[in-house]
Amino acid sequence: MQSKKFLATSIVAAAVAVAVATPSASAATSTFKDVSTNYQAAVDFLYTHAITRGYTPDHFGTTDSVKRADAAVLIANALGFDPNKSYKDAGFKDVPARSKWAVNALVEAKIIDGLNATEFGADELLTRNQMAKVLANAGKLSVNNNVKTTQFKDVNSNFAKYVEALVKAGITQGKSDTNFGAYDNVTRGEIALFLYRAQENLGFIDLMVMHMNDHHAYLAQFPYVSTVVNELRSKHENNILLHAGDAFSGDLYFNAFHGAADVAMLNQLGFDAMTFGNHEFDLGSTKEGHLKLQEFIKAAKFPFVSANVDFSKDKLFEGLQSRSVTANYKDGQIYDGIVINVNGQKVGVFGLTTEETPTISSTGEVKFENYIDRAKASVKAFEDQGINKIIALTHIGFDDSLVWDNDQELAKQVAGIDIIVGGHTHSSIGEPKVVVNGNSPTIIVQAHEYGKALGTLDVKFNPKGEIYSHAGKLINIDPKEIAADKKAAEILAPFTDKVNEIKAESIGSKATVLLDGERDNNNEGISSVRHNETNLGNLITDAMLWKAKSINDKTTIAIQNGGGIRTSIKAGDITTGDILKVMPFGNALAIAELSGADLMATLEHSVGADAIEGGKGLKENGGFLQVSGMKFTYDSKKAKGERIQSVQILEGDKYVDLDKTKTYFIATNAFTAKGGDGFEALGNAYKAGKVSEPGFVDYENFIEYVKTLKGDLSPEIEGRIIDVSLETQQNGYKTK
Repeated sequence: MQSKKFLATSIVAAAVAVAVATPSASAATSTFKDVSTNYQAAVDFLYTHAITRGYTPDHFGTTDSVKRADAAVLIANALGFDPNKSYKDAGFKDVPARSKWAVNALVEAKIIDGLNATEFGADELLTRNQMAKVLANAGKLSVNNNVKTTQFKDVNSNFAKYVEALVKAGITQGKSDTNFGAYDNVTRGEIALFLYRAQENLGFIDLMVMHMNDHHAYLAQFPYVSTVVNELRSKHENNILLHAGDAFSGDLYFNAFHGAADVAMLNQLGFDAMTFGNHEFDLGSTKEGHLKLQEFIKAAKFPFVSANVDFSKDKLFEGLQSRSVTANYKDGQIYDGIVINVNGQKVGVFGLTTEETPTISSTGEVKFENYIDRAKASVKAFEDQGINKIIALTHIGFDDSLVWDNDQELAKQVAGIDIIVGGHTHSSIGEPKVVVNGNSPTIIVQAHEYGKALGTLDVKFNPKGEIYSHAGKLINIDPKEIAADKKAAEILAPFTDKVNEIKAESIGSKATVLLDGERDNNNEGISSVRHNETNLGNLITDAMLWKAKSINDKTTIAIQNGGGIRTSIKAGDITTGDILKVMPFGNALAIAELSGADLMATLEHSVGADAIEGGKGLKENGGFLQVSGMKFTYDSKKAKGERIQSVQILEGDKYVDLDKTKTYFIATNAFTAKGGDGFEALGNAYKAGKVSEPGFVDYENFIEYVKTLKGDLSPEIEGRIIDVSLETQQNGYKTK
């Protein structure tokens, strides 16, 4: 096979430099003077794909009859045969040099034959009968050998079956209801129409790729997603629906059903394939091991693809995994890759899961292999089967640390991948990213998180597997604007009833005081989680640090942006629903590696809001940090960037001064870790690969931690954050 690339024609060379672009409308007919509107789209199609050019810049020759030798060149070009390749000599003596390669290629492929063993009839004019036979063979149409007559009176028994096949395929209707024009010569305009109408049969395809990732059991959106998927399927006959992993762990649907609710909804939407996310392995350390993952796989009405995950050492998965790339796949089974038949077109899909998984989940006996090596092997396996449209379905992250793996590096290192449908970093890639590797550009997409969006990529392939046009976008799933699919809602309803029960359940702990997440909306200088320490901020960061230490015992500090704490919890019994109101975003845990100097800069940014007039401290700022494992002082009266006065880190049972040269491991949420709220030092650390994402969800961590405390909760203000300009802090804490 040829190396994959975008259209290798001069007409789109400029477009390649700025990503994939659809050639402009009427690329040919804007200059040809003899092309009527009836032929405009067809001639543009031939011109755009370099199937043919006009006789001159302004003359296409629409009404000129076509010789058999010239028709062979047009058809061979349309099918993507390489004029520079050597084909078996067909033995014809009358074929001119300019068309010899095309005739040989078509004869070798059993698409066309000659008049006899030595004569092709190169200079004879092609008839419509002959065109029907050649096009039926070229397009591999379903030909019924028992057909001897058609509605057309001028088609004899030798050609009836081919004409009938073209009519059924919608390629032609004849010149009238009873006349096909069987013996009429084919004109250049007519052959353009034939090839244009038969483009999908010849290997051109317009494919709609719909995709999701990282929904983390947030299933409330799925009836609305289903509505959008159904609408897109009705508009795009050639479509596939893919999931890039992390169905497990997150919303209460997972706590209650451990994947059973998720697979029910994935089945209802009709996914074509899914790869594994790191969180699919979260239950591996339980007594049952990966039993719930096994049940999830077996219940799926679609296959799983993962070329770099080896389940062979875990007996739960016996008989479920085949280390192969195959078109003969079964639902509820695991493959390196599969070949999906999309209306006669073959599309290869293989999967990859981040090699970081054993360090951030509970993988047990499941092993993870090098993603580059396994990707190269998968691409080769597809190409060996003649598959030239290849999708990598990955859970390795768009821009995750190269200590492990990411999609952009995959695209750079592995030629032959046309599309990467990704997950793991929860990236919102509205405009698809194009990465160029030599002559092998790859389109990368990812669709945010939690079912908030459905990703769409409308991509057009020619027969060589070259992408010549693409358009991608994320469709926002807004229940206010989209009607729920009734069938999906009915399937979800019993699961939702149970989830609502859980939300009302006590977590087994009581608060004896208000857990303060209040706001100072009018910036009057009263207590706010967005400009001073609160007892709830302390409790949340303590929980974050506790969880992070269980993953990386070098973690000593936790920080939480005040904007991520949405409300208070009243004194009394605490329910799961109460906690979800405080932390509704399902933010995942991240651990950043920062120098003391970068931590100082992070804290300066945290206290960078404008001051309230009258010396009442800082105005509200969503980036204001609640902290654990440290304490700091600042002066709100000083200039921004010069406010931090002291920083101390808790080491053992003592606080010691921050060392700007020392490296600290800091727990936070993924939003802040990626530079959210303008935290530049954290964002730079993320880009440099100094952030790990074990990913455990904030409200779950909080519940786990609170249960370890046992007894009633009465967290206090401890003086972790002090504005030295205020003798009495906004939260009522007195410094003296």
